[in-house]
Amino acid sequence: MEKKRILVIDDDEVVRKNFKATLELEGYNVDTAVTGKEALEKSNANFYNLTLIDIRLPDMEGTQLLFAMHDTVPKMVKIIVTGYPSLENAKDAVNMGADGYIVKPIMDTDEFLQKIKEHLTNRRKPNDTASTRWRSTLKREQDKRKQKRQEPSMILL
Repeated sequence: MEKKRILVIDDDEVVRKNFKATLELEGYNVDTAVTGKEALEKSNANFYNLTLIDIRLPDMEGTQLLFAMHDTVPKMVKIIVTGYPSLENAKDAVNMGADGYIVKPIMDTDEFLQKIKEHLTNRRKPNDTASTRWRSTLKREQDKRKQKRQEPSMILL
């Protein structure tokens, strides 16, 4: 079986290296990019099954990159990653075609890896739209916060 290829796009070197190391330990082939421009060049030259896109990049917003990639590589799974979570960011990401939304820092590596695997194997129900996933995920996270009275460590659609 061929290794799945993942592109990690983040201007924070520590985040890039941590994502790369974590995903490579799971057997994924991981490439990285610092800017939106570099990410577009790499995604046009190489095939990736999935990309993790930071919402704030030095040369463009992650949602702009998401939109550009939606046209050039529509079948690639695209997940927005942010350290600046907001309802508006989540809605923008989903409206721009994001398949998922992760809030940094990631506290539960196993859950993170499981969600990546689920996105790569397309285990979603056929009628499970991005909007439905987004609403149900936000509701679950709100319920968890009420119970734990903590900020969520990760939100993944």
